[in-house]
Amino acid sequence: MKPFKIAGLFIISLLIAFPAFSKDQVKQNEQEKMLFSGNAAYVEKSKADVRKELAKGQKPYAVVVACSDSRVSPEIIFNESLGKIFVIRTAGNVVDPITIGSIEYAVEHLGTPFIVVLGHQSCGAIKAALESKGHAEGNIGEIIKKITPAVTKVKSTAKAEDNVEYLVIKQNVKNVIDNITSKSKIISEEKNHGKVQIIGAYYSIETGKVEKLD
Repeated sequence: MKPFKIAGLFIISLLIAFPAFSKDQVKQNEQEKMLFSGNAAYVEKSKADVRKELAKGQKPYAVVVACSDSRVSPEIIFNESLGKIFVIRTAGNVVDPITIGSIEYAVEHLGTPFIVVLGHQSCGAIKAALESKGHAEGNIGEIIKKITPAVTKVKSTAKAEDNVEYLVIKQNVKNVIDNITSKSKIISEEKNHGKVQIIGAYYSIETGKVEKLD
């Protein structure tokens, strides 16, 4: 067999064994590099003594139950550093036994005296619940089920001129607060004894402002 044919077959076999990266794979590699280069920059810029102190323990002054939305990062919007806020994030800022247990850990073991349930503008989970028809399926459906009571209540009382989405966001925050206090004996008792305060808040992505809700 001629040398160039052998070389050609060898190249073909390599291509079969090691196929070229797809565009998606290349994009994923770029995203991975972005994340880890960001971490490298953080390590370089952050203070070693602060990191060393944080490694000894944490004493956050607030728990923030927020949405997983990438535009709603509590540490950024409250302009806080590491170790100051105990953050719990789920789509639609909904809670379940695991998230409530996480809040209890902060309250009981870390002594955190302040809890904020933070709803926000343009929440995808709220929109999904508003647009949902019939029985919600799957894991995302479980999120929608948590928000549906807020949708039902608002739609039953809303006027034509009302911003229904905003009202559902507010009602959902209220429902989450009620769930936390009714399903956690620890938080309920701490609240009744004045050791823990829990409030609702709304974050405007447009203005960057957080307002306390009644």
